[in-house]
Amino acid sequence: MKTVKKFNKAFPVCAILSCAVILFGIIGFFVRGINFGIDFVPGLVEEVRIAPAVMELSYKGSATVSVETTNTGLSLVISGTGAENETRTFTYGQNPTIQDMANALSTVEGVIAKVVASANADSYGIYTDSAVSARLTSDSVYRLYVPEENSSVNIDSVRAALEGKNVEVKALGDKSNPSFQIRAAMPETEASVKELQDSIVVTLREKFGADNVATVKTDFVGSQMSSSLAVKSVVLAFVTLLLIWLYATIRFHWDFALGSIIAIVHDCLIMFTFITWTQIEFSTTTLAAILTIFGYSINATVVILDRLRENMKTLDTKNFSDILNKSISETMTRSIITTVTTLFAAIALLVFTKGSIKTFAEVLTVGLVSGCYSSIFISSGFIEFVRRNWNGENKKKSEPNKNVLTMTDAQ
Repeated sequence: MKTVKKFNKAFPVCAILSCAVILFGIIGFFVRGINFGIDFVPGLVEEVRIAPAVMELSYKGSATVSVETTNTGLSLVISGTGAENETRTFTYGQNPTIQDMANALSTVEGVIAKVVASANADSYGIYTDSAVSARLTSDSVYRLYVPEENSSVNIDSVRAALEGKNVEVKALGDKSNPSFQIRAAMPETEASVKELQDSIVVTLREKFGADNVATVKTDFVGSQMSSSLAVKSVVLAFVTLLLIWLYATIRFHWDFALGSIIAIVHDCLIMFTFITWTQIEFSTTTLAAILTIFGYSINATVVILDRLRENMKTLDTKNFSDILNKSISETMTRSIITTVTTLFAAIALLVFTKGSIKTFAEVLTVGLVSGCYSSIFISSGFIEFVRRNWNGENKKKSEPNKNVLTMTDAQ
């Protein structure tokens, strides 16, 4: 017969220990603050592509000629003195290769199209550098790019090139059509913003070649948008807690539901303590780890509550602490095995990954340990306090006392 441990004896000590750790986290918040990532602060977002230029355009003439790119082809917008205002469009369907496109563009008077690398234009289309004026001149060349198939440039090499610049890099597209989103915190002055943009591009060009880096798109995330994201994150967390509370209330009882919520809040505060003192970046990835623990914590708690509910109906005792201890003892092995197996995956991410995924694994690991602990000692301790005067009113009166909790079980 499985020995029943006196878990309830540890509830007061665990409550004091948890309060001390949480207080330590509050102190950390005021002393060190939270290292908010660029997801939650105003910032600069640039999408860059890295591939060799395939064509160089220039123009000799008195008119104004500008280049526009679309999903289906290229257009030359012609206006100004000595020319009729018109837009000439050259589709990828009619000009599938770069050489075909260059020949077609050269039919426009004054336009000089030089092919510097052979490629197909119709696979993913031609893109340009948005940081460069699209107006063609005779003094400089305007470069056109095509995604490089089987490119050797990957997200790790881009991150390595920008190491130390406090930026976040994400991979977009796929291997045959890659691009990279680079996000950096917004500097205080407009001049500093320009310096930051130039610094990112210069660094990438030093690493991958002066003619191989193109800025496809540049956006600015203002303080209002970053604040809005923070508010939405808080609302999301509260809505999640509300839905969990409703579920637990419907399935069990209000005190069981509230005990589950207290365990989840406890886990969040423990992770909060870890985040403040380690100063790991709080980003949307960190938020995802916290929300993951919401689900794990309620699952670990429900396992115990489900067994507790059944034992309250069947065990022949009016001592709620004895029933609770037996319920925890019966589910302890399952709780530990579930936590350990999940930790294997989290530790693997912790060891073999880096960047935002490693941050996710760090927070997840702390949350998993805290979730196992809180489901046994925090939520159960609260429920025992609420039910300290329980007198067995939920028992099944029609069933004989088959499961008698003996003195041997309670030891």
